[in-house]
Amino acid sequence: MRIVLTGTPAARGMALGRARLVQPNILAVDMRMLEDKEIGPEIERLHQALDTARTELHELRGKLHGALAREVGDFIDAHSLLLDDEELLRGLDELVTVGHYTASAALKMQRDRLAAVFDAMNDPYLKSRGEDIDQVIGRVMSALNQQSSREERKLAARVGEIVVSDTIAPADMAAMAGQGMLGVIASAGSIYSHSAILARSFNLPMLVGTRDALATVNDDDLVLIDAEHGEVIVHPTAQDLARYRQWQRQAAAEGRRLAALATAPTLTKDGAHVRLFANAELAGDVNLARSRGADGIGLYRSEFLFLRQRGLPSEDEQFAAYRDVVLGMGGLPVTIRTLDLGADKADAAGLAIRGEDNPALGVRGVRLSLRYPDIFSVQLRAILRAACYGPVRILVPMITHLGEMTEVRRLIKKAREDLARAGQELPERLDVGAMIEVPAAAIGVTSILEKADFLAIGTNDLAQYVLAADRNNDALEGIYDPLQPAFLRLIAHVIASARRAKKPVSLCGEIAGDTQFTALLLAMGLEEFSMHPGQLLQVRDRLTQLDCGALRRAAPRLFRAHSRDEVEERLLEVVALQDGCAETR
Repeated sequence: MRIVLTGTPAARGMALGRARLVQPNILAVDMRMLEDKEIGPEIERLHQALDTARTELHELRGKLHGALAREVGDFIDAHSLLLDDEELLRGLDELVTVGHYTASAALKMQRDRLAAVFDAMNDPYLKSRGEDIDQVIGRVMSALNQQSSREERKLAARVGEIVVSDTIAPADMAAMAGQGMLGVIASAGSIYSHSAILARSFNLPMLVGTRDALATVNDDDLVLIDAEHGEVIVHPTAQDLARYRQWQRQAAAEGRRLAALATAPTLTKDGAHVRLFANAELAGDVNLARSRGADGIGLYRSEFLFLRQRGLPSEDEQFAAYRDVVLGMGGLPVTIRTLDLGADKADAAGLAIRGEDNPALGVRGVRLSLRYPDIFSVQLRAILRAACYGPVRILVPMITHLGEMTEVRRLIKKAREDLARAGQELPERLDVGAMIEVPAAAIGVTSILEKADFLAIGTNDLAQYVLAADRNNDALEGIYDPLQPAFLRLIAHVIASARRAKKPVSLCGEIAGDTQFTALLLAMGLEEFSMHPGQLLQVRDRLTQLDCGALRRAAPRLFRAHSRDEVEERLLEVVALQDGCAETR
């Protein structure tokens, strides 16, 4: 029977496939008591499931490089440690051998016990790690339930799978994306979570907040995920399938139309020129940025060098990586963000401080770099050397006050002097910018502009600091919203301050690549956007439909709004009005 569920689109698109439930710990658990003769085989079955889970994580960790290693490596390492935890393993064995519980019941009981321990912790960060318990136990439970259905799994992989879960860990998102996963249905989660960002990068349709999915969908059910309209259709009808085929044809045609924009200038409907840059950290990102007509790299994440290997990368290793990016962009500008470790990005070399009481507000970004000036200086020298091969800018993350920019400039000057003494070639000019993602920096941006040649607004962190809402917490979805008027006024203040100082300002957070925000950012006066290279053509296309002058004239009215709904309503009115004027001309 056809069933329709609703959710919130986190990554748009449509997909048809077989359902795969990846958190079977929420499924029915066999609570019967084992007979004595069943204990040995059940222990063997449990250990085989644990070994399968370990192997999966080990193989996945070995495949990760660059972006994926940065995003999900720590999650995998944490899960691997949990699978080898002596207390966890001993407790499981005792529940089966002494308590006569089935393997699935033992897993659930251990999960409930450990989850209670994490819930009782006062440390917010450690308390949040309780989610790892769910994901690890879920992985073992999945292996336990799938051991007798290997051929069915192979068949499902051939026809394609739609993952159905409570939440999906970034590690699982990365692994499944490489194994033919077609889409994600999550009963919880946030559209701003790491997993949602990965889904958009992989072009995988994803719905979050699909509350009844786990209670309604079964393994191998045929499922149509419609992340254009926020629907999941279980057991779709012939009419549903026809609509899906029609969407496929339209999506293919739209792809061909957008491809023609790769070589087109980025102009609004009234002829205003806008610059579109790409965020990057891999060679593939650089190549895609060039093929999509990016104006340069607006944010090159340098920390992946520190996350993908044990030990610190040398100056020559860093220089080679930066030089290759500069050469790959063929003379277009490259903005290299200095080391941005800390919070949820702990490095293999052990620079980032572990166990901070509140890591999101701790020693991260430039704070960490200034804590280790010798290591920071190595990176600065590598960037200076790479800048001899093309236009390069340095972007400093997590700036809070003018003193940090002053100290960074002092270290850059010293790095220049060191290289000059060594007979190294030096660039004539190297602009240094501040990443505005701390409220104090946004409010006091005028003073920071005294030492910054340009600004880049990092809205992902700035939003959660301004709104005091973790972007990964779906319970705060109504609060963590970039359309909140106070947040928009702060962004507008930063843009206006930079324009008055006649210094460039870009925006490199997630909303830069979201076409739902393009008109609003244009109204604020933004002229430089930086986004995932896969989003460049969609944003360029959206800009051609917008009247920059009309939007900027309407900006004061937008910023007088008292709620996010009022902002959205007024913006829709302004855009509709300019569209209507265009039709009558």
